[in-house]
Amino acid sequence: MHIRDFAQSTPNKPAIIMAGSGETITYKELDERSNRTAQYFRSLGLEIGSHIAFLMENHSRFLEICWAAQRAGLYYTAISSRLSADEASYIVKDCGARLFITSAAKADLADELINSVDSVDTWLMLDDTRPGYLSYETEISNFPSTPLADECEGADMLYSSGTTGKPKGIKPAEIGNPIGSEDNLYNVLKGLYGFHQDARYLSPAPLYHAAPLRYNMRVQRFGATCIIMENFDAEEYLKLVEHYKITHGQLVPTMFVRMLKLPEETRLKYDVSSLEVAIHAAAPCPQAVKQKMMDWWGPIIHEYYGGTEGNGYCTVNPQEWLRHPGTVGRAVIGTLHVVGEDGEELPNGETGTIYFSDGKDFSYHNDPERTAENYNNKGWSTLGDVGYIDDDGFLFLTDRKSYMIISGGVNIYPQEIEDLLITHPKVYDAAVFGVPNEDFGEEVKAVIQPVEWSEASPDLAAELTEFCRSKISHIKCPRSIDFEKELPRHPTGKLYKRLLKDRYWQKGAVPA
Repeated sequence: MHIRDFAQSTPNKPAIIMAGSGETITYKELDERSNRTAQYFRSLGLEIGSHIAFLMENHSRFLEICWAAQRAGLYYTAISSRLSADEASYIVKDCGARLFITSAAKADLADELINSVDSVDTWLMLDDTRPGYLSYETEISNFPSTPLADECEGADMLYSSGTTGKPKGIKPAEIGNPIGSEDNLYNVLKGLYGFHQDARYLSPAPLYHAAPLRYNMRVQRFGATCIIMENFDAEEYLKLVEHYKITHGQLVPTMFVRMLKLPEETRLKYDVSSLEVAIHAAAPCPQAVKQKMMDWWGPIIHEYYGGTEGNGYCTVNPQEWLRHPGTVGRAVIGTLHVVGEDGEELPNGETGTIYFSDGKDFSYHNDPERTAENYNNKGWSTLGDVGYIDDDGFLFLTDRKSYMIISGGVNIYPQEIEDLLITHPKVYDAAVFGVPNEDFGEEVKAVIQPVEWSEASPDLAAELTEFCRSKISHIKCPRSIDFEKELPRHPTGKLYKRLLKDRYWQKGAVPA
């Protein structure tokens, strides 16, 4: 259950292959490099429980840094490389990092950070240096590749993506356990998804996000190979599946949509028969999209529901989903509850806020008020999602509570409308939210990214409106449709709806 074991048993096996460049790091190299870096961390006075932060693209040495911090017993915070300097500096300060690492590709952002944060003791840069930054490669080169005498398990401390308000750090309690200690996620990957030492795992998402980071680290505890895409491209993903005979992968629904929008002759020319398991999460998947993926790839698509907070975990295998289409699964960690506005638990089939009990407690770093908001008086915790449970215990998500539209006293959930719009052949992406309406408080607005920008027109808006009216209740249908060349969607699949919504609320008064 640790890379040091595979550095001995399979030293020349690739631990990491960078998809774009083909650069390969063996288990022996990953073990030695991470040991040197861990030794360097200790030389700086970083003891068990100290904190580091890093911000970079999907770099070939990204996981090396994670492993170094992991085996040095440190907390490590991977920061989104898409944040502004102000957002990134807030996280660096809030997490209490004493060391910060970045890359030459993020040099401009690095210059702003070093001038806005005074709490960091050491600044490192890969591939080059800038004023105030030491060379990562030079600094670690003089340290031995032997393990630390006090080697133990560290832990990631990641931040929510901050789609509303400032990002929130989730600090785990467990740290300092013996190397190779029992690991819940490892057991999930083995027991539910059949990961094994010969697996070839294709990772298309940014490594700083919780799921890609944690899954790649666990894949390497199996001694398997991770193929890391520098950036996601739909056709390139399919090429890589064929070329490397990928067995396992984790995606987000927008990636499914992008692949399905490829011309049929393009997507069907690649051999994907090596795939044993495809896992998706991070955002709700439109039922029609998942069914099309099942028809194409076969019944190999698994889904899970959970958050960076780790307070609960639901999962559904392909056969269960086909019997309960649209579900995100049953709880395998924690116990599910659906709670109404009065704080009381609702019966099966009724929609309310989703809570977990008997799972893992969490807290938001330096934010006890926000932590308290996510717990009720029974001690159950929520991520703010809304949904219902059927009589077989399967959970169905309706939407985020904060996205709900209230129009004339009627609750409308945008996800249902977005899931419908994305199935239209002329729609590449869709966002639905509420905008001010004098009579009803809010009305439904859709913003569409068309497949062909030349088709963005009042005629297409009318066509899409009629398409919605033929499928769902008229009150749920968009009252107006606008077009954008690209929606503000994070590479992990999360839609930054607030960036769109704020434009419209600034134009009109917020209803009382």
